[in-house]
This record gives sequence, C-alpha cells and structure tokens, in this order.
Amino acid sequence: MKKTKSLLLVLALGATMAHAGDVLATVNGKKVTTEDAERFIRASNPQQSFTTLKESDKKIVTDRLVERVLFIEAAKKAEVEKEPAFQKALSIAKDELMINQWMKDQYDATVVSDGEAKEFYEKNKVQFNKPAQVKARHILIKEDEAAAKKIIEELKGLSGEKLKEKFIALAKSKSEGPTGPKGGDLGYFGEGQMVAPFNKAVFALKKGEITKAPVKTQFGYHVIYLEDKKEAAAFPYEQVKPQIVQNLKQAQFRKMLEKSAKELKSKADITIESAQK
Repeated sequence: MKKTKSLLLVLALGATMAHAGDVLATVNGKKVTTEDAERFIRASNPQQSFTTLKESDKKIVTDRLVERVLFIEAAKKAEVEKEPAFQKALSIAKDELMINQWMKDQYDATVVSDGEAKEFYEKNKVQFNKPAQVKARHILIKEDEAAAKKIIEELKGLSGEKLKEKFIALAKSKSEGPTGPKGGDLGYFGEGQMVAPFNKAVFALKKGEITKAPVKTQFGYHVIYLEDKKEAAAFPYEQVKPQIVQNLKQAQFRKMLEKSAKELKSKADITIESAQK
C-alpha cells in the first residue's frame, strides 16, 4: 500500500510538469513551476499554499521538486518501469485512479433540484431550528442562603426597568461571582450550557422575571434575572440550502452505487471461493 501511495505521488508530481505557472527552476530542460509547488504542498496540507510560505520554506520546497525531477530521471535510466514490481504497482494505481474518476463522474452527474431541496426543508424544518437562547444576569452568594433570600426580598415588587436597574446595582455590590462587576451579565446562552439547576430555573422564567427562591448549584446560591429570551426558530431555507443539497446528493449517490453494484453483480460471472483456514 505504501508503494502504491508513493507511486501515485510520483505520477501526480510528474503530471504537474506540464501545467502552467511561474517557473521556479529548470532541470535538464524540464520546468518546475509554482503550480507544481502548490500541488506538492497541498498533497500533505490542503490548507497551506506555496504563495504564503516564507522565502526560506519556498526554497526548501523548490529544492525538493528539483530533486524529484532528478530522481524520476534516475529511475527512468535504471529502467524501473520494466521491473515486475513497478508494473504491478502501476496496474493497481491505474485501477484505483479509474475507480476514483468513475466515482467522481457519477457523483458530478447526480443532480438535486431546488424543488427536492425545498421539499426536504419543509418536511424536516425542525432539523434546521436555531435553538432557544436566553440573556440572563445573576447574583451569586457562595455560602449564605439567607443572604440570597434577602436580595430577593429587596427586589420584590419591582418590575420593568426599575427591577433591572436595582438587580444590576445589587449584583455589583453583593455578587461574589466574577460577573458581579458587570452587573451579573452572563450574555446569551443556549439550553444545556449552564449547570442543570441553573439551566432549569432560567429557562422556566419569563422575560423580565427573577427567580422566587435562590437556585442552589455547586457554586453557591444564585438569584437569576431573565433579561431577554429568543425562542427556537428555523434557519431560512436559503441559508441551509447548500447543506441540504449536499446531503441529498450524497444520499442519491449512495443509492446509485448500491443499484449499480446489484446490477453489475447480476450480469457478472462470479465465483466466491471459501476462505482458507
């Protein structure tokens, strides 16, 4: 398998010599180009690009490509192509390349219409929901439940902006958590992102409400204020269409492969030998 991969790399590098690009070097009349360098780099790191490398690294890559040309020439002079091992590896490589190209051709020929994608979206809209989110503040009292209850008493009877302003002031002066200086602001978060007791309490609140009793967690006692709530809602179709099309295309492609395999087997002369023990 390693020999086959090495052969494929040699074939790929050899093929790039005919491609256009800025010339980096000329070796015995053969041009080594930036196109060759890009392919060489991306064979090991698809996210990397030759153009973004440091000059010292570009020189190393160019040297490797020059050596590759010389090694290919040396292998040809040694008539490696005539060796049985090479011929066998070449045959295997050609078969793999043919299969891969056939697979690519079949996949590219698979088409998902806008109607199919839209129908899937409408039938499975729940899969594309934005999860509900809340924006909350809290006042944390680490050990004294009575002190947390007293804070709730101070906030009793307030509502709207007066409740919010008073809550922020108490958070800044009494909260023992790291968000205290920010008025207890926790920002927006989704269900399940906080510890279970806190999560259950905050998602049970209505916008503008506080918890009626301290919520105990491993961190202490929390008084929670729900500042805002965003209900779960479906992402717009156009936003998720590429994902839907890709998923449907892959599903159709798999079905096509299964059908093709079944048809080809039905027409082929196949004998399955018993596995040797």
